[in-house]
Amino acid sequence: MGRFTFTMIKPDAFAKGHTGAILSRIQEAGFRIAALKLTRLSPEKAAAFYAVHRERPFYESLVQFMSSGPVVAAILEKDNAVEDFRKLIGATDPAKAEANTIRKLYAESVERNAIHGSDSDENARIECDFFFSALERF
Repeated sequence: MGRFTFTMIKPDAFAKGHTGAILSRIQEAGFRIAALKLTRLSPEKAAAFYAVHRERPFYESLVQFMSSGPVVAAILEKDNAVEDFRKLIGATDPAKAEANTIRKLYAESVERNAIHGSDSDENARIECDFFFSALERF
């Protein structure tokens, strides 16, 4: 189990002003913010980040959505970080997410689901490195 995971508050949640509330929930759940930045993905960067989904039917709309506005990227630290964070954010489909999870509270739909969370320790390392240099981690 890794001590770090990656998250990204997506353009829908950022545009609706949910960033502060989401970050508060993350910290209240015992995660330490090790890196944080407000940025915007170009279509090319969004395509590269989600390249694992290139063959999926939703890929193009995902890239378009993720490059549609600012995102807040973060590296989070906690024992069992990936698994615990996945529980905190809830199911991809907010209609199926458990009560009081971030997606149940702030997501609009499967596509506009407010937040990204790494699905494995390996992907967490890859995603953290995609967004943050060693100088940006504390």
